Amino acid sequence: MTRPREQTAAPGLAVTQAFVATTPSRVSRSNAEIAQDFLDLEFRMESGRALPVLTRFEGPITVALAGQVPGSAPADLARLITRFRNEAGLDVRQTASQANITVEFLPRRVIQGTHANVACFVAPRVSSWEEYRSARGTGTLDWTTLRQRDRVAIFAPADSSPQEVRDCLHEEIAQAMGPLNDLYQLPDSVFNDDNFHTVLTGFDMLVLKLHYSPALRSGMTQAEVAAVLPGLLAKMNPAPATGRSHNGGRTPQAWSTAMESALGPRGSAGARRAAAQTALAIAHAQGWKDSRLAFSWFAVGRLNIGNDPLAATKAFSEAARIYRGLPGAQIHAAHVDMQLSALALSQGRPDQAIAFADRALPVVKQAQNASLLATLMLLKAEAKGAQGDAAGAKSLRLDSQGWARYGFGSDAVTRARMRDISALVPSGLRLALNG
Repeated sequence: MTRPREQTAAPGLAVTQAFVATTPSRVSRSNAEIAQDFLDLEFRMESGRALPVLTRFEGPITVALAGQVPGSAPADLARLITRFRNEAGLDVRQTASQANITVEFLPRRVIQGTHANVACFVAPRVSSWEEYRSARGTGTLDWTTLRQRDRVAIFAPADSSPQEVRDCLHEEIAQAMGPLNDLYQLPDSVFNDDNFHTVLTGFDMLVLKLHYSPALRSGMTQAEVAAVLPGLLAKMNPAPATGRSHNGGRTPQAWSTAMESALGPRGSAGARRAAAQTALAIAHAQGWKDSRLAFSWFAVGRLNIGNDPLAATKAFSEAARIYRGLPGAQIHAAHVDMQLSALALSQGRPDQAIAFADRALPVVKQAQNASLLATLMLLKAEAKGAQGDAAGAKSLRLDSQGWARYGFGSDAVTRARMRDISALVPSGLRLALNG
């Protein structure tokens, strides 16, 4: 799994806020659907290439940090390892010597020089950047030739926000140990390129627990794994939900390409809006009612905020309606609420802006997304200011700063975000308040 490149990062800031441990989310899906998702995750790569057998580490798993390690990384790794041990029952530990999984931190420009639109990535059979560079162009880095995992390397940016560092640790270590694929239809997983979930979910921990079940082993074929999955899930998830959260099936490349064009950094505004409409049309043609349709509506909304606010509001409302009906998609709906809060603020409706923010804030805190949490707090602060509550606005801005430092990485980026949000308030409303 790779994370899209972000531009809002700077090194060297102390973390002034940290999330406390939260209760793991329950997996609210049927075991039959989970079994199919597990097979789809385990026996195919993001590129579409098939993986012939299941591979994993056999025995205890060690993790080491190397390179220009950010100050926040050791504590976040320790919290993640605790979750692996407590929630998935995995024998994972940190070491300072040779490890099964080495996380090497490098300048962002070095990673971009190899993969231009990637923040972090994982590679097999190597333990350092030098080994990786020497192995490029050979079969060493080919996951399809593995029969058992022995050592892998993760490359992550050293000059990044603490939240992006943590997100890379969660996603890439989970991939280094477990599935190599992402599925857009999963509503409750970081194994999804929509990037709404930033930390491992209850579903992800269940997948890793399955991956390292004593009933499985490296070298098993898909048919062999499929034969034992129902029994394993009956024991590990004894009270499953019923019904389906997604339509299943492989996601057409045309839809993925359209979404990448719509939400990527390249192309004119008009071309990106057209790409979002193409993705939405494909979703409807496929008959999807799942997170892929919701994500298509979300993209249409995002790209119409400045062009057609009414169309954006309609699109976000459709996305929210679908997300709220899916298990594990509360954080997706909270992202929509943030957009709706910003739209309400820009339209001179501070009361509605506050209502949207208030609905999202507890969900975002549970999901441990500091950048989104700070953004919602700043939106609410501006809305309170627009209502004439200067004291309430000031208090919220102060409270947001610790989360902003963790999420955005620098005071300069935080100030820029504050300016952007402040600019949403209509000038007429400001004049009325100041007059």
